Amino acid sequence: MVWEIAELTIKPGQEAGFEAAVARAKPLFERARGCTAMQIQRSIERPNVYRLIVEWATVEDHMVHFRGSPDFQEWRSLVGAYFESPPAVEHTERVL
Repeated sequence: MVWEIAELTIKPGQEAGFEAAVARAKPLFERARGCTAMQIQRSIERPNVYRLIVEWATVEDHMVHFRGSPDFQEWRSLVGAYFESPPAVEHTERVL
């Protein structure tokens, strides 16, 4: 398993709209090939910063299958207007 961790900085004052859009987009992840879990966490210290954490079977499930799908385009159309800056995305794997 690998985890996609994306830091999402949202335009100030747009947090509620972003959270509603993410709720609508959740099924896009749930039906994606290789996706086993998805969550959004909100920073306490920086309330307009969120972390999208998605568990994928492989990096390719995220970068090839999901990113190349119409569902990814729908995700971006639902949430993209809320981004203050482009997301910072990385993949991690469990070490311990």
